[in-house]
Amino acid sequence: MSLDPCELSPSYVRSIAPYQPGKPISELARELGLKEESIVKLASNENPRGIGPRTRAAIEGALGEIARYPDGNGHALKQSLARRYGVDMAQIVLGNGSNDVLELVALAFLGPGRAAVYSQHAFAVYPLATQARGARGIVAPAKEYGHDLEAMARSLDDETCVVWIANPNNPTGTLAAPQALEAFVRRVPERVIVVIDEAYNEYMPADLRADTVKWLKRHPNLVVTRTFSKAYGLAGLRVGYALAHPSVADVMNRVRQPFNVNSIALVAAAAALEDMEFVARSYAGNLQGMRQLREGAERLGLEYIPSYANFLTVRVGRAQDIYKRLLRRGVIVRPVSGGYELPEHLRVTVGTEAENEKFLSALAASLKD
Repeated sequence: MSLDPCELSPSYVRSIAPYQPGKPISELARELGLKEESIVKLASNENPRGIGPRTRAAIEGALGEIARYPDGNGHALKQSLARRYGVDMAQIVLGNGSNDVLELVALAFLGPGRAAVYSQHAFAVYPLATQARGARGIVAPAKEYGHDLEAMARSLDDETCVVWIANPNNPTGTLAAPQALEAFVRRVPERVIVVIDEAYNEYMPADLRADTVKWLKRHPNLVVTRTFSKAYGLAGLRVGYALAHPSVADVMNRVRQPFNVNSIALVAAAAALEDMEFVARSYAGNLQGMRQLREGAERLGLEYIPSYANFLTVRVGRAQDIYKRLLRRGVIVRPVSGGYELPEHLRVTVGTEAENEKFLSALAASLKD
C-alpha cells in the first residue's frame, strides 16, 4: 500500500481545521441562482462605505508601477506610521493584513514545547496560528463572553511564550478596560509576548481606547497589532501592521516573507492613514448602524452581546438554521459555532442603513419559518 503524502506532514498540522471565511456574494449567487446585486453581505466586518477619494486617487496613481516589485521594507508607509504614533521605524512590522502579522508572532515565538494562552470565544486565528507551529493552546474560560484577564493570568505556565488578546474581541465585540488591561500586561512575565490585537480600534469611542502605543516603552514584551481592513476600508488589499520593541520587531521581520505587502496596498494604506475625515465618517456611520441593529434585535425580542466594534453578535436560537434561511433571502451573516462555541449566535456586520434594514426584515421572516 502506497504512502499517503499527507502523512509526511506533522500530526499537529494535519489536525488543523482550516479557517472558514464569510461566504462570498458570487458563491451564494451561483448556489441559489440569485442576482449578485440583490445580495447583502454582512459577514466579514468590512467597511460598507468602501474607500475615501484620497485613497482611490493614490491607488490609481500607483497602477503604472505594478510591474515592479514593491518596496520590501515599506519605507513610506512605515514613515507615515512612525510619524502618526511617535514610534521609531524599527518598531514597525508590516503584514499582508494583521492576520499575517499575527502569524509572524507565532512563527517567531512559538514551536513544539511552547504554549500560548487565549480566551474562549477569541479570534479563530489564535488557536490556528498556535497549532500550526506545534505549540500547545491554553484556553481560558470567558467571562460574560469576553476576556477574563484574571483567568488568563492564572492560565500562564512555564511553557507559555505568547498571550493573545483581541480588544475589542472578535466575534463577541467585548472590551477589556484600559486600566485592567495594562494591569494584566504588568502581571505577565517579560519572557512572555503579549499581543493586543486592535483590529477594531478606530470604531471605539476615544475615551475607551487604551493608549497601548505608549505602553510599549514600559513593556518590551508587548506587541500591538492593527489593520487597514476595517475602518479604512482596505480589506481587499490586505495590509496591517504591528508596533513592538525594536528587538521583537527585528525577530518578526526575520521570518517575514519578502514583499509580503504589495505595492498598491502600501500606497493605499499611506493615503488612507492621512484621510482621517473618512475614518471619522465611518465611525459616525457605524454608531448609527449599530443603534439600528440593536433596536431591531430588541424589537424581535432577541438578546445580543454589547459590541464596541463594527458588528453585533445576536442570539437567535437555532443559529445554523436561521443562517441558512437568511442565505435563501439573499443575506449573508456569520455563524459563530464550532471553535467559537457560540452555537445559538450569529454575527452581523454593521452595514449601510438599507443593508441593515434588509437583514432585520429577513431575520424577522426567518425566525417565523
